[in-house]
Amino acid sequence: MRYTLDEIETFLTVMELGTVSAAAARLNLSKSVISKRVSDFEATLGAALFRRNAGRITPTEAALRLADRLRPALSELVAAAESAAWGMDGGAPLRGSLAIAAPTSFGMIYLSPVLARFAALHPELQLRLDYDDRARDLARDGFDIGIRIGGGRDGALMSRKLAEDRMIVAASPEYLARNGTPEALADLSGHQVISYTHVSDLGVWQFRQGGRMVSPRISGRLTVNNGEAIRDMAVAGLGLAMLPGFIVAEALRRGALVQVLPEIATRPLPILAVWPPVSPMPAKLRAIIDHLVVEIAGGVPWESAVG
Repeated sequence: MRYTLDEIETFLTVMELGTVSAAAARLNLSKSVISKRVSDFEATLGAALFRRNAGRITPTEAALRLADRLRPALSELVAAAESAAWGMDGGAPLRGSLAIAAPTSFGMIYLSPVLARFAALHPELQLRLDYDDRARDLARDGFDIGIRIGGGRDGALMSRKLAEDRMIVAASPEYLARNGTPEALADLSGHQVISYTHVSDLGVWQFRQGGRMVSPRISGRLTVNNGEAIRDMAVAGLGLAMLPGFIVAEALRRGALVQVLPEIATRPLPILAVWPPVSPMPAKLRAIIDHLVVEIAGGVPWESAVG
């Protein structure tokens, strides 16, 4: 039984992305090459991995089981090879690819320039950046590292805390002039709030009071799936928003938003780098973690605006 790493990588990429076209774009190959690699892999294994119907492909049960076993095995193989190469020449340039997942707003507002500087330092390393507010399954979706903000820890992942942010309640001066400024948590029930699609209001609107976290009664007519869009709705005077400091900092700085209930503590938001456990750690993974730590070592740049 003879098969190649290229065939395995191609198979896993098709599994991840769901189409030959998407896999071809990811791997910078033609669709015919992708199809041939998959067909050759099936022929070698003697098993059908995809059902083909009217131009669409669907993985078989055998493909699903095989992918679950091959993903960690391929990651271990790549990590071992990269660590060996790095060990033979510690000054060797980083090569290969590095896939990074991060929340959309944090990626667009803050992370992109940080990663641009990393890319400039390592010109032979291919980077794939995926910004999505949904928490991705890093191992299943083929990511080397992710950025997580707040939320529970995933015991299956390794992590390193990079910084800590906090939630800020804010509204536009115009909204507060029309509706009054809340002076206590109980006042929030009389206001319109802008909700976040991916987390319940009870999970977002949390305050520390009397030594415990409480969630006041709130309501609103707007639900949005992106933090920057929520901020913009608040700037437009449509309600109160509760958002991480890095999203509202600039609007607070220029007076488009005003912080509400600043004296009441809100939920802290640890900013973590997380990655699937792999041993030995690839040089590229160690390098990006070190870069993130150095970039944020002086403190997050938006802190002064949200004081």
